[in-house]
Amino acid sequence: MGIFRRKAREDGPTASGHDDDAATAEVASDDTGSEDLEATDLASRDDADDASVAVADPSASHDDLPSRLPRPHDLDRSNGPFDRSEVKHLDDRLDFGAVALRPQAGMELRLDVDEEAGNITGITAVLGESACQVQVFAAPKSGGIWDDIRDEIADGLITGGGSATEELGPLGIELAVRIPARGKDGRTTYSAARFAGVDGPRWFLRAVFSGAAATDEAAAAPLLEFVRDSVVLRGSEARAPRELLELKVPDAVAQAAEEENAGNTLNPFERGPEITEVR
Repeated sequence: MGIFRRKAREDGPTASGHDDDAATAEVASDDTGSEDLEATDLASRDDADDASVAVADPSASHDDLPSRLPRPHDLDRSNGPFDRSEVKHLDDRLDFGAVALRPQAGMELRLDVDEEAGNITGITAVLGESACQVQVFAAPKSGGIWDDIRDEIADGLITGGGSATEELGPLGIELAVRIPARGKDGRTTYSAARFAGVDGPRWFLRAVFSGAAATDEAAAAPLLEFVRDSVVLRGSEARAPRELLELKVPDAVAQAAEEENAGNTLNPFERGPEITEVR
């Protein structure tokens, strides 16, 4: 729905890569629009890492995976993503309801909207030629859900003519995928993405890296830091496993947009910030 950008300070970001100005966030225009980052506008990936394990047999047991790929519940979250109970305060993060995020200098955050339901389904961070979509879901107390979700993503892609390969990444087991699409000339093309999942206490966070970040570790590094720096606000409500946790426009951003719009009413001939849909 909204598109907003963290302004870069004139003296550049701090040593940690974050902008010290906690309140600097503005609504920015997007004349070109966006596509669903899970299926389009993704860079191609030609080969997989030598340590990867192809997911080709949906009936294969998780126990058949090499021991070098730890299970999701073994992931050390000491460096994030964090649960709200694990941090003292949200610092300069933007509160999106179910998750609090800290944009980096020059980064755009785009809200992914379900047009029919009218709700926000995810947040996509765009930095240069790379992007990362973040979504958060409810999970049961008994254990994580990334194992099952990962299998379902792989099965769907393979059935549709794509490919999915399990790899060990910074956030644990990831899926490196090639997504098929039919071009205007009738030929099938493939685009790449990386699906990462983190099981937390009664929540699950999914991050989808695309563009240059799908194949280039250096390009993915700032987006990985962005994901690690996130804080999930699960709440205490009883929710069904896999239920999408509610997201909202941060109050600071909504207020800035209202102030900009109020200013526009005084000068209707001056073009100002726009709210656009991300499809």
